[in-house]
Amino acid sequence: MDISIKVEDYKLNIRSAVIIIHENKILLHKDTRTDMYNLPGGRVEIGEPSEDTIKREILEELGKSIILTGYAGTVENFFEMDGMKYHEIMFIHLGEFEREEDRELVSTFSNVEGKDYLVYEWVDIANIDNYRLLPTVAKEIAKLDLLLNRIRIDMVK
Repeated sequence: MDISIKVEDYKLNIRSAVIIIHENKILLHKDTRTDMYNLPGGRVEIGEPSEDTIKREILEELGKSIILTGYAGTVENFFEMDGMKYHEIMFIHLGEFEREEDRELVSTFSNVEGKDYLVYEWVDIANIDNYRLLPTVAKEIAKLDLLLNRIRIDMVK
């Protein structure tokens, strides 16, 4: 059972998400019914660690396995959607597709669960400010992760 609780005129969600970056692009998902983008992920189930949630959600939604490479932080997010106010607690992990062939930068692809309204896109991080990404702090986390990866690569050279 997902941790999603209605309290008065709010819905409290506990969510787990992942930042996956390849070649200066970040994987986002978009709800085609809106102009809103999100980090891939989903609601945490009761008794499920957020690390397990994100692995399960990516496997369910994309049919691909991921490995987690780090933890970016916990974000508190407030927004409205379809007339409902949301208070969301989101655990943001860093990850990578497990199989090399899953890392291919196909520009867009669909949800394998049959949620036709969800589309996944590789977005250039240099242009991320042009997208309505929620929570907005995810933009800064993605830019920081990209910078840290560049520093690590330079240190190895």
